[in-house]
Amino acid sequence: MLHSSQGCLCAVALITKPLASTVKAAQEARHLALYIVAAGVIFAILYLGRVFFIVSLTAMIIAFILEPFVALLMRIRFPRSLASFLVCTVALSFFYVVGMGAYSQLAAIYVDLPKYGERIGDIVDGIRQKIEATENRTYDLLVPARQRQQEQDRLRNQQQQLDQARKRNRKAEPPPPAAAPSGPNAIPEVRIHEERTAIGDYIYSRLSSVYQILLMVSFIPFLVYFMLSWRDHINRSFLQFFHGEDRLVAARSLQGIAEMVRAFVVGNFLLGLLLACISSAMFWFIHLPYPMLVGPLSGFMSLVPYVGLPLAMIPPLFAALAVNQFATYVLVIGLVGMLHLIALNLLYPKIVGSRVHLNPLIVTFSLMLWGFLWDAPGLLLAIPLTAGLKAVCDNVKELRPIGKFLGD
Repeated sequence: MLHSSQGCLCAVALITKPLASTVKAAQEARHLALYIVAAGVIFAILYLGRVFFIVSLTAMIIAFILEPFVALLMRIRFPRSLASFLVCTVALSFFYVVGMGAYSQLAAIYVDLPKYGERIGDIVDGIRQKIEATENRTYDLLVPARQRQQEQDRLRNQQQQLDQARKRNRKAEPPPPAAAPSGPNAIPEVRIHEERTAIGDYIYSRLSSVYQILLMVSFIPFLVYFMLSWRDHINRSFLQFFHGEDRLVAARSLQGIAEMVRAFVVGNFLLGLLLACISSAMFWFIHLPYPMLVGPLSGFMSLVPYVGLPLAMIPPLFAALAVNQFATYVLVIGLVGMLHLIALNLLYPKIVGSRVHLNPLIVTFSLMLWGFLWDAPGLLLAIPLTAGLKAVCDNVKELRPIGKFLGD
């Protein structure tokens, strides 16, 4: 009987172990499925609400840029609300002046647009002629003379057949309709002719989205002001969601995000402003048209990761079409390339600093991901978002392996 009971216990143990492992595997699969579903929901929300998130993050970045000026006014006994209002007013005035200057430059470019179009057409025609000449020389080298003669005869016969077919079609066409009666009692024929262009159709189809974007952009000044004036209150209220040690972790994470994003955003803004001033001065010195518009565009485009150099060359090369001299093109390419290399190798480490520690692989993946979700704004916001995520992972104990994986 004892032997029988031990055998039953062994059988129960053998059955229980596979059941426990099966239940554990099912729970792990369930947790993995929940993570995958949660990630999909987050990506869907980020994609569908991209206008809201882009506008909010843009306001946060502008607030980070303006925060040092608010702190400077607060040191001389200004209240935060008044200091925020003055800084926002000066910033709006600055953007208004810059916008008016850009509008005047763009209006002048619009007047000269036919000349630029003619230059571009000449360049395209020259390139097409060179390509056709190269194709003809390659064809003459590779194809024998007899085969070329046969090919030409075949093409000539095809053209003759097409001409004959057109003549037969003209003979078979019905006669034109009779002319409308004329006279005092004749009823005039009313024709409604609606002209629609591709650009007009595109604008009409995108009108609702453009209205939505403009509506959301109009909130940026108010968001910036409230982020600056209510900064201390927002920080204290945010920390109220945490208790004990979690509150310290949240405070360190918030401070790390602020320091890292401010170092990146403010540093890039100052570096772009410096490059814009230097580029405008150089373009004015070489008598390039519209230096006050081309210089800032080239300077700030130079900061775009990976593709900054070719993007920085596009505005000055377009402006150089009005001059259309080979020496001007070479000079523009040399100056922009030299300034870009100096900025990335000497000025970028000094101004931006070493606070943003992201390895190149993660930077590339983040650019791909945020560019896919938010298009061009995603490329500009990818590095600050990834840097902020790394700051959170560095301060949360359970997420520190992810922070080390994201870092350099």
